[in-house]
Amino acid sequence: MKTIKFIATLAIAASATAAFSHENAHHAAKGPVVKEQKEWGIAGDTKDVRRTITVRMTDDMRFAPSAITVQEGETVRLRAQNKGKVLHEIVIGTKAELAQHAELMKKFPAMEHDEPYMAHVRAGGQGDVVWKFNRAGSFDFACLIPGHFEAGMTGTITVVPRKP
Repeated sequence: MKTIKFIATLAIAASATAAFSHENAHHAAKGPVVKEQKEWGIAGDTKDVRRTITVRMTDDMRFAPSAITVQEGETVRLRAQNKGKVLHEIVIGTKAELAQHAELMKKFPAMEHDEPYMAHVRAGGQGDVVWKFNRAGSFDFACLIPGHFEAGMTGTITVVPRKP
């Protein structure tokens, strides 16, 4: 097991990708969230949430809704509800980054991660992502558990520009 984790760590460092894990449990916050600006926004503060969007995940490898629209500058809580019988996750990113991460997950399915733009949700559970969409554009979300992304478990987030 230590060898697998070591190899995964090397692969992560080599590809400049964050470390990821998929145990069948909800991740608890491990202290203050590190706020790193991403192309699709930055971790939000729960005190700034004005809207919660519930996203259901099912074993037919779909999200409902699969298309979400938010306003630039809006902080939302994406509440991921797993209505299935297997572990699912929601990860926000760009198409390219999600596809790259999905490929890495196939090679290293036990990678460890706990980033503020993702939630891992056990069967019957729910998890939250609090995110500030401070950049306009079209972004994506997906379940990157091996096989789920390839089966079409993806969605889009349209961030509408702020009106002057």
